[in-house]
Amino acid sequence: MSRHQPTSPAASVQKLRLRYAKRGRLRFTSHRDLARAFERGLRRAGVPMAHSRGFTPHPKVSWAGAVPTGAASEAEYVEIHLAEQVDPLKLHEQLRWVLPTGMDLLDVVPAGSDSLADRLEAGLWRIELPGVRVAELRSAVARLMEAPTVEVERMTKNGRRSLDARAAVISAEVHEGTPSCEELIALRVRESESDADMDDRAKDSEPYGILVTVVRQATPVVRPDDVLSALRVVAGPVLPVVARATRLRQGRLDERGELTDPLAQDRVAAGARRGEFPVG
Repeated sequence: MSRHQPTSPAASVQKLRLRYAKRGRLRFTSHRDLARAFERGLRRAGVPMAHSRGFTPHPKVSWAGAVPTGAASEAEYVEIHLAEQVDPLKLHEQLRWVLPTGMDLLDVVPAGSDSLADRLEAGLWRIELPGVRVAELRSAVARLMEAPTVEVERMTKNGRRSLDARAAVISAEVHEGTPSCEELIALRVRESESDADMDDRAKDSEPYGILVTVVRQATPVVRPDDVLSALRVVAGPVLPVVARATRLRQGRLDERGELTDPLAQDRVAAGARRGEFPVG
């Protein structure tokens, strides 16, 4: 036998589904770096992972619809395959202490036999737009929802690509947000370097618009920045390029157009107590 021939990896005997949040500065971390940090956490916690076959076996980890770099999330999902049976609650506790700050594990349940990705039909997004008046945002959102199609362009590795952002937007509401102390300080610094007048300072201090929207996760995927690009198409350059986007939920749409918990049926099948699902 060749000394370079790999040993046979242990077979998968258990599959678990995990929900985690991506918070704080970690939102600026790419998915690839986050995946590496997660696998390091699995090793540090001593999780008995099943591995792929071949000369370079890898832990069997499946990610479902990762959030774009720069966005935060309260509802990210990943599946792991284990070579031994473990208690999901104990695994939850072990991983909590080894994952990077900002990658907060929220739920661990035994997985069903169907596809997790098929349960993630749409996402609920909260997009904060400091500096944008609530009335301006409401007007732009109304125009977007009235439009049959809104084509936007996105730069990809193969060049610019055009897509219909309006087709993916299922619903959109505008809420009010109040600038925090940190935001006001940042605005003061910015204004001290410019010739902004009192009207501009008053605008920065008043409530700003927050877009809460449900977006269908089809192909091609429409991201928060695509939705903002669509708003600029219909309303003009009144919205900033920089925004704070957070994915609050993912799931299937029920008959009322609301998102269902994608792990609910796994909990029922496992006889587990239903966990708390984040409210948008």
